[in-house]
Amino acid sequence: MADTDAAENTQAPGGRAVSAMFFTGFCAFLGLYATQPLLPLFHQAFNASKLAVSLTVSAATLAVALAAPFVGMIADRRGRKKVIIPAIYLLAVVNLLSATAQGLNSLIFWRFAQGLLTPAVFAVAVAYINEEWGTCEAGFVTSVYVTGTVVGGFCGRFLSGLIAARWSWPWVFVLLGLLNLAFALLISAWLPPARHFRKVEGARAALRNMAGHLRNRALLGIYAVGFTILFGLVGTFTYVTFYLAEPPFSLGPALLGGIFAVYLVGAVITPLAGRWSNRVAGWKMLAAALFASACGILLTLAHSLPLVVAGITLCSSGVFVCQIVTNRSIGPAAGRAKASAVGLYVTFYYCGGFAGSVIPGFLWELGGWPACAVFIAAVLLLSSLFVLRVWRGLEPARGSHACDALEVVN
Repeated sequence: MADTDAAENTQAPGGRAVSAMFFTGFCAFLGLYATQPLLPLFHQAFNASKLAVSLTVSAATLAVALAAPFVGMIADRRGRKKVIIPAIYLLAVVNLLSATAQGLNSLIFWRFAQGLLTPAVFAVAVAYINEEWGTCEAGFVTSVYVTGTVVGGFCGRFLSGLIAARWSWPWVFVLLGLLNLAFALLISAWLPPARHFRKVEGARAALRNMAGHLRNRALLGIYAVGFTILFGLVGTFTYVTFYLAEPPFSLGPALLGGIFAVYLVGAVITPLAGRWSNRVAGWKMLAAALFASACGILLTLAHSLPLVVAGITLCSSGVFVCQIVTNRSIGPAAGRAKASAVGLYVTFYYCGGFAGSVIPGFLWELGGWPACAVFIAAVLLLSSLFVLRVWRGLEPARGSHACDALEVVN
């Protein structure tokens, strides 16, 4: 049976494995949103509408949503590492091929291909964490992993804006591809095979598990919140770039990429949130974080760059806290076939991202950024109310919360 040769060993993986999870998160999100600070540039370079160039973001998020359930089924049969490592190498190849795109349509095609591969990295990584670390350690390791996604998301956006300003946009994908390749080698060496993986036999069993997940009210509550989390984040960071590229801000690609430094605040918050999640009820953290994100989006309506930056910092930080709570809640709620449960979560999550990259585009035509911001904030506020009234009762029991001294496992 794949990946089960050391299943009897109950000791959690060591520090290198924890570091490998950081770099896994980094690679998964390095290129996924890298085109966001380039959208105003694409708008001019390809002489296309804002909605058309936003497809370089939405095509990737749609592909993630479509691929995630199947990736989960494959990982429940093949094993975790055997899916994660090849996918990271293929992400490097797709990034390099994106640099060869001759027009907007071909670039959108390669962005779609990137989205198809991405859930094979991060969806399976969440299942790996839930299986390989105990309840207390999982909160910390999840926070390390999410911190990797935060840093990777920032680096992809920041480097793309910087490189496009100095050279040209194809070089963005060359660099991202080389970085993916380098970290794939490191993860291959540091990530041990899963020891507690149990193979799901047959496609019918996998489909039955997936159908069971869709009847699980606790999981459906998690999925609903996941939809709104990425809706808010993608909608905000996709269309705020157009807002900041216009007067009175008139920011270029390099400065637009620099705006995403607010993600680094999330790199500080997520480890703290991982510790808090062991002691504070998930519904309380979620409701507060969603409300804070909505307030942050409304703050961007001020015609002041410092206030806009403060607003998107608050928005993204709230989303990162939400990710910690939802990611660590999936395993206990699912019980078995965790990878397919995570895969379905990713589908709902990225359907929200796809909706967030498309729907505000129509609102932009009606009222510019103010219309987008008010709508996105309203969605997050409704999600906060849902958590308070519904998700609270659905939250699965997590056992003891006495996990006060979480440290990297040595």
